[in-house]
Amino acid sequence: MSPSVNPIPAGYHTLTPYLAVKDAAAALAFYRQAFAADEVMRLNMPEGGIAHAEFTIGDSHFMISDEYPNGPVVAPETLGGSTVKLHLYVEDVDASFALALAAGATATMPVADQFWGDRMGALVDPFGHHWLLASHVEDVDPAEFQDRMEAFFAANAARGGDH
Repeated sequence: MSPSVNPIPAGYHTLTPYLAVKDAAAALAFYRQAFAADEVMRLNMPEGGIAHAEFTIGDSHFMISDEYPNGPVVAPETLGGSTVKLHLYVEDVDASFALALAAGATATMPVADQFWGDRMGALVDPFGHHWLLASHVEDVDPAEFQDRMEAFFAANAARGGDH
């Protein structure tokens, strides 16, 4: 490595999510419409599809590709779901959530105030990736988290919920 080259490229964070989907071009269009994503670059495969692309949402970089049918890169649809959630802080969670739904996402949890101080909702994008959209609305003393969580679970159990 050259001493003049930064091991973390300018503008990137130390952790960058890399998404695999069945139709990366459609996913990029969805992320542009739903989350105001900006495409940074794209490398198309000779036989069609996207080998690698990068986009930003706010100050965060994401990488994306089509799944590789003969390789280890598979989409949530192929796997039957995803275990990963992407947490996205936004200025106005209610407006952003509505925009994502209008773009084709499916709500899995409505937007509501949460005990840790965020107003948050959950959705799944059309490509099987789970997103938590939130706006921070209250600074909660960390010493209050345990009591607030226990009260949340007690109230939920009283209503017959599982979380």
